[in-house]
Amino acid sequence: MNILRLHHVAIIAADYPRSRQFYTQVLGLRVVSELYRAERDSYKLDLALPGGGQIELFSFPNPPPRPSRPEACGLRHLALAVADIEAAVHFIERQGIPVEPIRIDELTGKRYTFFADPDGLPIEFYEG
Repeated sequence: MNILRLHHVAIIAADYPRSRQFYTQVLGLRVVSELYRAERDSYKLDLALPGGGQIELFSFPNPPPRPSRPEACGLRHLALAVADIEAAVHFIERQGIPVEPIRIDELTGKRYTFFADPDGLPIEFYEG
């Protein structure tokens, strides 16, 4: 087996228009494709990540809530590498989104922090 790279991360949004705006306008991710599937009453939005990966943003009628944050079983968080963590934090805060204090990874010495998407899913900025 030869894994080449991360292909995509899938997220189910509680409020699709709000999450679409967050990922495209706040985080600035480019829309690759958007599809409405009438038989499922569901949207699927493919968003390009730098480096070739994607985020698949879905809507479904009445999805169950995430059990807890951040230690629930399943995806713990989405980590995005940034060149300048302070600039990234200031940008997100100017959008009215609270950001945790910047911390230092004790293993790598790199700086990181967390904030949440519109559904409360944890997103990490990791410098470097």
